[in-house]
Amino acid sequence: MKEKEVIHIYHTNDLHSHFENWPRIADYLKERKAHHEAMGEDVFIFDIGDFADRWHPFTEATMGKGNVGLLNDVGYTAVTIGNNEGITLPHNALDELYNASNFDVIVANLYYLNRERPDWVLPYQIYETKQGTRIGVTAITAYYRKLYEQLGWDLSEPLTELDIQLNKLKEKTDIIILLSHLGIYDDEKIAELHPNIDLILGGHTHHILHMGKQINRTTLAAAGKYGQYVGYVKVEEKQRTNVKVKASLIKTSNLPPSNNEENKIQSYAQIGKEQLNTEVAVIPETLAFDWTIPSPTPQILCEAIHEWCNADCTLINSGLVLAPLKKGEITKYDLHQMLPHPINPCTVELTGAELKEILLHAESDHWPSLEVKGLGFRGSVMGKFIYYGIEINRSKLEVEIAGKPLDPERIYKLGTIDMFTFGKFFPEMQRSEMKQYYMPEFLRDVMEWKLKKLYGS
Repeated sequence: MKEKEVIHIYHTNDLHSHFENWPRIADYLKERKAHHEAMGEDVFIFDIGDFADRWHPFTEATMGKGNVGLLNDVGYTAVTIGNNEGITLPHNALDELYNASNFDVIVANLYYLNRERPDWVLPYQIYETKQGTRIGVTAITAYYRKLYEQLGWDLSEPLTELDIQLNKLKEKTDIIILLSHLGIYDDEKIAELHPNIDLILGGHTHHILHMGKQINRTTLAAAGKYGQYVGYVKVEEKQRTNVKVKASLIKTSNLPPSNNEENKIQSYAQIGKEQLNTEVAVIPETLAFDWTIPSPTPQILCEAIHEWCNADCTLINSGLVLAPLKKGEITKYDLHQMLPHPINPCTVELTGAELKEILLHAESDHWPSLEVKGLGFRGSVMGKFIYYGIEINRSKLEVEIAGKPLDPERIYKLGTIDMFTFGKFFPEMQRSEMKQYYMPEFLRDVMEWKLKKLYGS
């Protein structure tokens, strides 16, 4: 009879290029991996997606390949992708992202538009331990199908794809692990529907499960965000009907500091800065910004989005701008620091009546200081709303578009940012079925285009 076997699993998720925690995480994982291997024990390390985030100059400059190098250095077993890898990188950048990876990339629901699976993607992988235990690992990522399609990918419905992969794995494996970048609510649903899954390693919603969560015979585990925790799961297996899974988290701040820790952290930013030191334009005067009153830089950005999208009128928030553009040479690094958000411009078609509701709502005094998190936004507050082609008379509640009174029956094409179509800020934008996202360009790319038009390069 097979002896009791102990399998060690470590996992990270949603690091989002927050490298302030990475040196300690890397040291810890390498030490644990070496220890278990020296003891003759099996150890696996997984990342559950959103490891790369283009808000950080290191990731921006290397298009995520620098992040892959960090995963290689630690010795990860396998990773899946999150929406930051999937829909913030141009098609070719994602297609080439893992060319030099020393680990498996598992994403069951990602395809080319012709429904062929990329050769760098596995729908599942089966790992065998020293005692012959077969561990089946599959993975699924969040279902932003329309955005993936615009970038040249086909994303199948994740729960349907999961059914297909589990049917393949159930007869071939002793333990099944799911890497899920869907979020806690879908993970709980999956655990109810698929009791043959032993372990779900989760992410996307940045949830923290300090001791895991048990649903029927499935254990859920997740480690929050930004590398604040490392997940550890101990699996004891004697036979297929006797698998014990115990999940826990290690707080990164409690780990020993890494040698030259601050220098390592700063080096990532410095590498990015050096590689982004490419001139965009030379401006004759400083372009300042303010979140509470109209100011030059947000206004130029608003005009740029208006022109880029060929909109009837445009609305953005001044909180997008995080730094001024100082007189003289402007580089790609300067634009990245000013607009680090992985946010795309977009248009939304609305009736005049709907547009008026949005604009009057945008005039509310509570917006400038409203704190905003997520949806690609990497700033702190919403800031005052900025317009192009829009005039509002607050006292009379009247609106003009391109110098003419707003027609409540007419359909207008509003230029804006994708964040407003995902969040609950403006329900009219969410409900509109006529949206166009301009991808893969981010706001900083549109600003670069505008500055070159205004000032040359």
